[in-house]
Amino acid sequence: MSQEKLSDFVTEQATELGVPGVAAGVFLDGQEIYASHGVTSLSNPLPVDEKTLFPLASVSKTFTATALMRLVAEGKVDLDAPVRAYVPELRLADEEAAARITVLNLLNHTAGLDWNVIDDGEGDRSLAGFVAKLPQLPLITPPGARASYSQAGYNLAGRIIEKITGLPFEQAMASLVLEPVGLADTVYGLSEVMVRPFAVGYNRGDDGELRAARPWGAFKEGARGDNPGGGLASSVSDLLRWARFQLGDGEGVLPASALRRMRERTIELRASTLGDGFGICWFLHDLDGLQGIGHGGSGNGQFAELLIVPERDFAVVSLANAGPDGYPFNQSVVRWALEHFLGIVEKPAEPVPYDQSQAQQVVGRYEIDAMNLHIATEGTRLTLAVGIKPEIREASDEEMPPDYPAAAIGFLPGDGDEYIVTEGGLRGQRGYFSRDVNGVVTGVDLAGRLFSRVSDPS
Repeated sequence: MSQEKLSDFVTEQATELGVPGVAAGVFLDGQEIYASHGVTSLSNPLPVDEKTLFPLASVSKTFTATALMRLVAEGKVDLDAPVRAYVPELRLADEEAAARITVLNLLNHTAGLDWNVIDDGEGDRSLAGFVAKLPQLPLITPPGARASYSQAGYNLAGRIIEKITGLPFEQAMASLVLEPVGLADTVYGLSEVMVRPFAVGYNRGDDGELRAARPWGAFKEGARGDNPGGGLASSVSDLLRWARFQLGDGEGVLPASALRRMRERTIELRASTLGDGFGICWFLHDLDGLQGIGHGGSGNGQFAELLIVPERDFAVVSLANAGPDGYPFNQSVVRWALEHFLGIVEKPAEPVPYDQSQAQQVVGRYEIDAMNLHIATEGTRLTLAVGIKPEIREASDEEMPPDYPAAAIGFLPGDGDEYIVTEGGLRGQRGYFSRDVNGVVTGVDLAGRLFSRVSDPS
């Protein structure tokens, strides 16, 4: 393997996109190579390396799911059992849904839960406190009807782990997974992060300037209720160790069959950049006939990406500390590594020419619990803008990531409901529009989440 070529590419991409600090790693043929560029902080610069910690955001879910699968293998949890068998106090906006949702529904995002409960910084911010707030969370589909990516579902799964082990979630994770796998630099909470080298996150403002992201992680410090879905920090070296564990025999932590079960398709995804389907947590990808399993994460000025190709005993990791440009940086590293090391070349999706009547069918406002999405047409092109709801941003006493301004999208060949973003920080993201029985557009999928339509141009 060529460490020099990886380093050259990483440096070139980070420089071109203006990302202050990045780290990447590749595992192949039993060997690891690393490449990093830039600094941990613009104001207090130290060189980034494979030991530098970055927030993992949603890559944390792969650890939570693996811990639950260990409890499944030990006969302490049944994937098909209702969540209430383990969290009897569970209440939701709909009682029937609360009684029906299973553990597997949480792990493959088919529970019908909206994205997340907004952490207002008040009250009990533990997992028990999080569960107590769940009746406020909208339900977007009946359990099992379809996949829609939900942070809340994974936080609820974390409460199952607490209930079964009798330990705080973070202690349970250390005991079940982190310590036996040897992940000494994969940690929850700033008190653990600050005694290790770590990368400060940055967001690029409308003026083009980078500003330090506060809070440091995806969620405010003290919001332990979000740790199962997004609370870990880790390094490239620890993440490659994690990938090697996923490729192995379970190392006495859980049976290899349990790891393999996590790669088996449980539900399909349509027109999603995230993958072709969900296993148990993992996004599944068809890479020229090879199966890829992966997960990404986006926090406040921080982006993480992990992709594993089991049949080739291969993994690639990429971490970047700037938004929104960290996302395209990570994607470019993954594409380059797949092509350079495995000969897998991604075929770019080509949108069809703009069609006014087609565009008019989808324009309007869409939403999830935390974000608004606007589809508009300017007569010659269709655009998508997405961002945090203004009332949520105004109510927060802490800085939040910037919104994604209007960027061009194009419909893809086929039935006319699938699209791709062709510019901006979400460039390359794919999704599709949902319709009712009368053919009226009722929702749009972006990043695996269903945004429901709440208004049209009229």
